[in-house]
Amino acid sequence: MIGSRTNKVAGGLLLALALSTAPVYAAVKMVGGAPMYPTKNIVENAVNSKDHTTLVAAVKAAGLVDTLEGAGPFTVFAPTNEAFAKLPAGTVETLVKPENKDKLTGILTYHVVAGKLTAADLMKMVKAGGGTAEIKTVEGEPLTISMKGKGLDITDAKGDVARVTIPNVMQSNGVIHVINTVLLPAT
Repeated sequence: MIGSRTNKVAGGLLLALALSTAPVYAAVKMVGGAPMYPTKNIVENAVNSKDHTTLVAAVKAAGLVDTLEGAGPFTVFAPTNEAFAKLPAGTVETLVKPENKDKLTGILTYHVVAGKLTAADLMKMVKAGGGTAEIKTVEGEPLTISMKGKGLDITDAKGDVARVTIPNVMQSNGVIHVINTVLLPAT
């Protein structure tokens, strides 16, 4: 009886020790009704989000799938279908045509920053910048980051403001921040 009890206590202690030294994994977030696994890359996760079907179609039309499946790391500001729906009628349909691939690529790469910037990283940059921070996109033009309350706003070159609605969706090759407005470069 005592041996059995000792074994249970020892087993419990070993389990507690194992759990306390286990690596901490980023939480799985739900986006568009689908789990976003931190072990999958940006494209592998995005294709499962019902809220990002327009973005995924645009990424495919622009030929950016291989890039966003690459090692990165990337920070992606991912507009939802509702964000694309705010654009003037016919804009998305026109952009995904083969003859507009360069313009579409420019818009999409304007939503991508090299490196992995979490919401905490962006907030730290904003505080250090006295209320705003500028980050350079892969497209080449900057975005301006600011804080409103406890959330983040991203202002594009045209002055339009996108709100981060779901921050820190961790990916194997970076991080996604879901936004509610499509960002447009000046050119």
